[in-house]
Amino acid sequence: MANPLFQALGGGRLPGQLGNFQQLMQQFQQFRQSFQGDPKAEVEKLVQSGKISQQQLNQLQQAATAFQSLMK
Repeated sequence: MANPLFQALGGGRLPGQLGNFQQLMQQFQQFRQSFQGDPKAEVEKLVQSGKISQQQLNQLQQAATAFQSLMK
């Protein structure tokens, strides 16, 4: 029989933004484990091919820097 308090609190799932963050971290860990190659070279290929613009790259780098500060 399930614990009613545990179920009322989400059954182990984190609510809202915190739950989304936990899911994002799990997906990132899976990606990191399966990624092969040089990340910088892969990003340069995306910019050179036009799949992402330099502006998008700059925005992603800013977001990554902000995200990294949260992980410290």
